[in-house]
Amino acid sequence: MTTEKKKKNIVVPIILGVLLVIGVIFGITEWNYYSKHVDTDDAQIDGDISPVVARVGGYVKDINFEENTHVTEGQVLVKLDDNDYKVKLEQAQSGQKGASAGVGVAQSQIIATQANTSTAKANVAAARVKLNLANKDYDRYANLVKDGSITQQAFDQAKASKESAQAAYQAATDQYNAAVKQVGTTQSQLAVSSNVISQRQSDIDFAKLQLSYTDIKAPATGIVSKKNVQKGQLVQAGQSLFSIVNDGSIYVTANFKETQLEKIREGSKVEIEVDAYPDDKIQGEVYNFSPITGAKGSLLPPDNATGNFVKVVQRIPVKIKIHPSKELLAKLRPGMSVKASVSTK
Repeated sequence: MTTEKKKKNIVVPIILGVLLVIGVIFGITEWNYYSKHVDTDDAQIDGDISPVVARVGGYVKDINFEENTHVTEGQVLVKLDDNDYKVKLEQAQSGQKGASAGVGVAQSQIIATQANTSTAKANVAAARVKLNLANKDYDRYANLVKDGSITQQAFDQAKASKESAQAAYQAATDQYNAAVKQVGTTQSQLAVSSNVISQRQSDIDFAKLQLSYTDIKAPATGIVSKKNVQKGQLVQAGQSLFSIVNDGSIYVTANFKETQLEKIREGSKVEIEVDAYPDDKIQGEVYNFSPITGAKGSLLPPDNATGNFVKVVQRIPVKIKIHPSKELLAKLRPGMSVKASVSTK
């Protein structure tokens, strides 16, 4: 019994010593790691997600994709019934043809009024010649009637011819002025008709644009998600149809505590461990920091001005660029949980 007690007395200190050595080694290892790293498991995979929204309304005619499949930028994914928009385009084109015909009429009127102006100008010249002749006859007859060389009747006839020539000259002048004004009016009408053509061209361009919107194309290359459209469905302008997760836009958003940011710098190396693929380590680097805390950017931010204040450590979203292999990149999805470890050396 004495020997067994001695053995027990020796074993217990040995076990305690081994445990103490293991604890010291573990503590030193942990201290050495956390003195050079900042970790958080409040992190997830993120990516650029492009929503696809209908820009015009209409019935869905064709759907050229399946959910969770890869599409390329510019590919027509949804085709809307475009008959209404084709009719509107034809109406706009007909309106332009009518406006063009109006321009032709206005140009013909300008030519006609210019010809009338030339005729009226010639009439003014002829009336001026007759008026000059009537004035000379009147002056001559006025001298002759004084000495009785002609009768009073001849003088009265010369006077009447003068007044008639004056009236004719005035009428010819008025007609000429009216013809000049008519030319200006017709030119204004031509300008208005030309503006109408421009407006009708704008209507055509707008109708073509609306018609092009019936082909709903992929805004980016990536994987289609959140499909919310069926064949035959009536969609409205502004309605969200599906989303596209852009290729090559995957990154990590890590929410570090505000007390952890002191040693984190832009460009710091980061090791990422994805919960779904723990054996695949991803290297990355800190890209930038959010200008506000996560709580401040929430729908209902906290108000610390209230009387019942409890201090809570806030978290700052940090964007981390990652460099996974092509095989792993194809498996990563926005929303996956990860663990981020930033090297602070």
